[in-house]
Amino acid sequence: MTPASGGPKGTRPGRGFMVWMVLAVCAFAGFILLGNWQLHRLDWKLRLIHDVSTRIHAPPVAAPGPSAWPDIENGQLQYLHVRLEGRFLSGKQTLVHGTSPKGYGYWVMAPFKTDGGFIVLVNRGYIPPDLADASGSAKTSVPEGGAAVTGLLRFTEPHGGFLRPNRPDAGQWYSRDVAAILKAEGLGNAPAAPYFVDADAGANPQGWPLGGQTTTHFRNTHLGYAITWYLMALAVLLGAGLMIRHERRGRRSSG
Repeated sequence: MTPASGGPKGTRPGRGFMVWMVLAVCAFAGFILLGNWQLHRLDWKLRLIHDVSTRIHAPPVAAPGPSAWPDIENGQLQYLHVRLEGRFLSGKQTLVHGTSPKGYGYWVMAPFKTDGGFIVLVNRGYIPPDLADASGSAKTSVPEGGAAVTGLLRFTEPHGGFLRPNRPDAGQWYSRDVAAILKAEGLGNAPAAPYFVDADAGANPQGWPLGGQTTTHFRNTHLGYAITWYLMALAVLLGAGLMIRHERRGRRSSG
């Protein structure tokens, strides 16, 4: 007869039991660490949501100049409420395919020369497809003369659209790639901020482009993931307990 698992008459079952116990300990520790990591991510996400909400509703501050650009390139100041003073560069507007709460259409991107001497690409807002002509230009004029713009600081989108890459040579844009758009407009060598600004609602009295379409929804599933990992750790613990009980019973019966 084959000796019972873990019985004293065979060594292989005993080794197998120890292997399973080691695997159970490793799995339990791994699930606990994953749950703790998700709780850490949850804390980070909640702080991010709080910071973004505070920035969005705060009074606008001067748009960050060259001294602050390294911080922005390192991922700071997203959604900061800023104010620009200067003028739009006439005859330079780029349409970027996109969706807004109003539906599918285009974002109208226009370079803005600030009084500080640097250029900021401004997302003037959303227009529906019927406000774009066959050549890919917006049927909306660029404001002339001095202007003041308030809006939210946004990071550049340098990797193209999710499904389609940008095609500057054909005037087809699917992401708001600041450097590439400015280069296509002949401004590649000008001092330019590494971010763009989403204009606030009411930035265009004529109605189009429609500003204030920024969405700031942050997907937050970290708590659910943490609970899942902890439940898996509990399942491993219960399974290990059953194996230990079965091993003890086997030893008693063989003894």
